[in-house]
Amino acid sequence: MKHILTIVALALLSVTSYAYQPTNEPPVKKMKANVVQHIVLFKFKPETTPEKLKEILAAFEALPSKIKEIKGFQWGTNNSPENHAHGLTHAFILTFDSEKDRDAYLPHPAHKEFGGIVGPWLADVTVVDFTNQGK
Repeated sequence: MKHILTIVALALLSVTSYAYQPTNEPPVKKMKANVVQHIVLFKFKPETTPEKLKEILAAFEALPSKIKEIKGFQWGTNNSPENHAHGLTHAFILTFDSEKDRDAYLPHPAHKEFGGIVGPWLADVTVVDFTNQGK
């Protein structure tokens, strides 16, 4: 009996070893087709204090809890060594399941309220949206 179990274990090991073929290609996480990425880049006026900046960031971070169409929210400060930021310091990526959801977000009262909070402190803003075309 012990001999049969050893043979079965070796057979299973050889099958699983054969099935796993490591590659040199990095794993690719695919986004759902038609997902909309809403990219927002801010350049703040020089007079924006650290306290005001903290208030603005907290208000932006609160939007996903107020607007159900926002499915993902990421942000960070520029750390690119390429020197092409044109003074833009903060980047935000909001993810929506569709253009319809993004379009519902734009006039949403919570988004409009946030615009009133951040608007007076902005020296520049860039917004780019794209629908995932990846394969």
